[in-house]
Amino acid sequence: MKKYPCFLLAVFLLLFLVMGISPASRSVWVAEVIPVVLAAAVLTIWSRTFRFSNWSYTLMFFWLACHTVGAHYTFAEVPFEWFRELVGAHRNPFDRIAHFTVGFYAFPVAEYLVRKQYAGKILAGIFGLFFVMAVAAAYEIIEWQYAVIVGGNDANDFLGSQGDVWDAQKDMFCDTCGAIASLALFYLVRPWKGRGKEEDGGAPGLMDMCGGRDA
Repeated sequence: MKKYPCFLLAVFLLLFLVMGISPASRSVWVAEVIPVVLAAAVLTIWSRTFRFSNWSYTLMFFWLACHTVGAHYTFAEVPFEWFRELVGAHRNPFDRIAHFTVGFYAFPVAEYLVRKQYAGKILAGIFGLFFVMAVAAAYEIIEWQYAVIVGGNDANDFLGSQGDVWDAQKDMFCDTCGAIASLALFYLVRPWKGRGKEEDGGAPGLMDMCGGRDA
């Protein structure tokens, strides 16, 4: 399973290319994919010095995929009607689910801190939770400022509030719930177990592994 991250990267790149074709709003798509591209680039570069567990890569992939899909349709218009009817929601719940997956990043944050011995397991989990909450709040501020600067339909599409005055608070709540869920999984699967020192530094990066070099 050493090349599992390569598989996820290939799937993400394919999804990114497909979702980049004729989006609902090109300007909104560009704004939405900026954090996706930055996250994917950072993870790829970071893999040169630290390889996360497959659990972490899977959880991080969920957000990359959800946000990429949301960027194509705009979050309020993602074809998710079947799920809305299933849960009896009055609005498109896709953005809430996407925010829930943001919380999954608490898992790799905690894993990194534990495996690098920067923090104990409990403190690492607390830091992972607070990290997600801080990022969630910062992103809502960025969304607000984007809407103020851009204005018009693009601002509404980017916000995706769907008329909910408490949308920002509910989004942050979903981020936090996702973080708690991922940390519960973190303590259940214990990704710090059975890791060799070579996986914490000096290991081949994603580009090396995907190119055929042994990890």
